[in-house]
Amino acid sequence: MKAFAQLFLSLDETNKTNEKVRILKEYFNCVPDTDKMHMLALFTGRSPKRQINSTLFKLWALEALQLPAWLFEESYHVVGDLAETIALLFPQNTEQSSSKTLTEWIAEINALATYTEEDKKHWLQYSWSILDTQERFVFNKLMTGSFRVGVSQNLVVKAVAEIANLDAAVLTHRIMGSWKPEEYTFAQLIQPKQDSEDISRPYPFFLAYPIQETSVVQKSVEDLQAALGDASEWQAEWKWDGIRAQLIKRDGQLFIWSRGEDLSTDKFPELHPFMKDLPDGTVLDGEILSFRNGLPLPFNILQTRIGRKNLTKKILEDSPVSLIAYDCLEFNGEDIRYKTQSERRGILDGLHRDNAYPEIFNISPLITFGSWDELSDIRGQSREMIAEGIMLKRKNATYQVGRRRGDWWKWKIDPLSIDAVMIYAQKGHGRRADLYTDYTFAVWDGDKLVPFAKAYSGLTDAEINKVDYFVKRNTLEKFGPVRTVKPELVFEIGFEGINKSTRHKSGVALRFPRILRWRHDKPKEEADSIETLKALLGDNNNL
Repeated sequence: MKAFAQLFLSLDETNKTNEKVRILKEYFNCVPDTDKMHMLALFTGRSPKRQINSTLFKLWALEALQLPAWLFEESYHVVGDLAETIALLFPQNTEQSSSKTLTEWIAEINALATYTEEDKKHWLQYSWSILDTQERFVFNKLMTGSFRVGVSQNLVVKAVAEIANLDAAVLTHRIMGSWKPEEYTFAQLIQPKQDSEDISRPYPFFLAYPIQETSVVQKSVEDLQAALGDASEWQAEWKWDGIRAQLIKRDGQLFIWSRGEDLSTDKFPELHPFMKDLPDGTVLDGEILSFRNGLPLPFNILQTRIGRKNLTKKILEDSPVSLIAYDCLEFNGEDIRYKTQSERRGILDGLHRDNAYPEIFNISPLITFGSWDELSDIRGQSREMIAEGIMLKRKNATYQVGRRRGDWWKWKIDPLSIDAVMIYAQKGHGRRADLYTDYTFAVWDGDKLVPFAKAYSGLTDAEINKVDYFVKRNTLEKFGPVRTVKPELVFEIGFEGINKSTRHKSGVALRFPRILRWRHDKPKEEADSIETLKALLGDNNNL
């Protein structure tokens, strides 16, 4: 655990890519192979199951620390993170020390499932006593299910690839799927050729680069022409708003993987009939959407079944799903990612043509356009299509790994927006734990301000500091970590979609709200009204 805690700290202290790779390689070269696999599991989102809830975690910390609850709460509000608060409140350990490896700690955490509540408490309090502050912080992150690290999976793969002298794309594929660090060894991971590949394993997803977030294109058609060349070299499709997934049929078995590497086969039983009709050795890439009468439904319809353990008959009737496929990655058992976009599209067309379930197996229609000007006009129809914009794919492009500039672009429509007043603020986490960075916004309903959205992204560091300064000097009330502030600052809030909601006081729910800009030029009286917000419901076709 000492080596793992030091790795976590060292990675947090640098933002240089090469330095992070060096630190990762140093870690891999000095720990046991079992620790390497558990580290890979943690860095790719495979955390151990949470065994102790937050209430007991906090209660047992208070008991061990012998602190009054008010002092703990005040400390928590200042730090902004439960794991870090507990790590800092314990005195520095100078008498005892733990030599347990990361593997041994993970095994003990998993074993808690069989412990009584009293045994869990004794184990947790003893564990806190034998760890130093940094180890305790990482340990708490593992225990609370909040482990996050400031390094991408690509950098971890790059470090292992350089150590093992393997292609990074091969390693990326090998760590996809549902492997367990207790069963999948480091030797198996890095061997030159694997004897038996997991038939359920998906391919790494190819991700499009956003046009608006680059300096390559500034939304104008002229810039698009200069950056991407002749329009005839590209195919265009709608950018669908659903669940990105790979659908796999191998050895007669079916597997559905989400982009987040969740095995979701049982969550979409409607898709099984058409998958069974596919040739063996087929992998499709596409979007799962709620569908009715041949048209996609808004994402909020699909949300009603996400996360449900049991799919009732009513849920299946209210939110039926279909696949919109836009790529074929494997055909007749052959990895065809090396083929061009056009070649893969031809194979996909053939699979769709031969399948007997057209109502649940759709393919993303290609948009016919002769110029960038024409495509720009078509893009304006995105919301009518219940789409987020347009996907651009170079016709001669191979299917690559991860987010790459050049061959796949997403040209999203401009967000909907509304001017709103900030009424609540809350401190952030991590490096921003002492700054007010999470805000609640409201619009006018007559002479009252009604909250409708929360947002925490979109401001520069300098702007955040100015808002923080304002909050600390204009707080009206305190509710735990939340501060009611003087309603004075106006911001333009952008969002991708808007839907009716009975759970929110405003009557609406926004999709992906974020701050577009600080409206220094607007007094609070000129912020938008609830009527303006609700009028967007009709414009967005989400009634």
